[in-house]
Amino acid sequence: MPGIKEIRTKIKSVQNTRKITKAMEMVAASKMRKAQDRMRASRPYATKVREIAAHLMQANPEYSHPYLAAHAEQPKAVGVVVVTTDKGLCGGLNTNVSRVLLNKLKEFQERGIEVQTTAFGNKGLSLLTRLGSNLVSQEVGLGDKPNLERLLGALKVQLDAFLEGRIDALYIATTRFVNTMRQEPVFLRLLPLPDGLEDPFQSGLKKAEAEGEEVKASYSWDYIYEPDAKTVIDELLQRYVEGLVFQAVAENMASEQSARMVAMKAASDNAKKVIGDLQLVYNKTRQAAITKEISEIVGGAAAV
Repeated sequence: MPGIKEIRTKIKSVQNTRKITKAMEMVAASKMRKAQDRMRASRPYATKVREIAAHLMQANPEYSHPYLAAHAEQPKAVGVVVVTTDKGLCGGLNTNVSRVLLNKLKEFQERGIEVQTTAFGNKGLSLLTRLGSNLVSQEVGLGDKPNLERLLGALKVQLDAFLEGRIDALYIATTRFVNTMRQEPVFLRLLPLPDGLEDPFQSGLKKAEAEGEEVKASYSWDYIYEPDAKTVIDELLQRYVEGLVFQAVAENMASEQSARMVAMKAASDNAKKVIGDLQLVYNKTRQAAITKEISEIVGGAAAV
């Protein structure tokens, strides 16, 4: 059985750890609210762009944007954008995305499809580097606020590859924010865009289905635009694709802070439980030592 001094040192060490995890939990809780507000604030923009672009395409069916054209039934090469966090200590957030990504990469490899990748975040960059994937662009150190200008450079490499026909589809692996306690890893197709421009981040949710019906009903509105439909559609679809990537990064950041807050709370609770167990062992050991000393004193007095 360890001595009283060792147990006291262990209790002090766990208490210090709990202070750190508690502080990180509070910081994550503060950042989480701001990240969620930024994520929700970006949704109306993408929704409105999607509505206008879909209506213009319905009004001008003779024009098809390259982002809407399917290159081949059996793709020979695809691009994958991986969105992860820059830091750890956020539970299984990055692990879940990595698991989905590895399954898809294995599937592409079995089908003989070449893959070129783009990494947003240090964790995803480290994973793709270890895998030896064809990494064509990257952006790390994104911070707590998504910055579209920093994302566009790395994203443009993949968009140009799609327009030039070097890849037949573009996918994104990220985390979809559901609520504070739940974040889902998703693997979504960005290009070619689906018919009707359904929102890939909301298409899997029941609530989004009802919203989608409302969006389709709103396409009956008419617009006055300049200079012509082709120019407007080109610009809108470009902004729409950029907005989807921005939304993916914003959702991942909101998921990161939520997952970190939950993970740090669990760590603080576990540390509290460990301290309680150690305190119990300490009391028992101290009581045993006192009892032993009393027995020795009584035995010595009886011998005299």
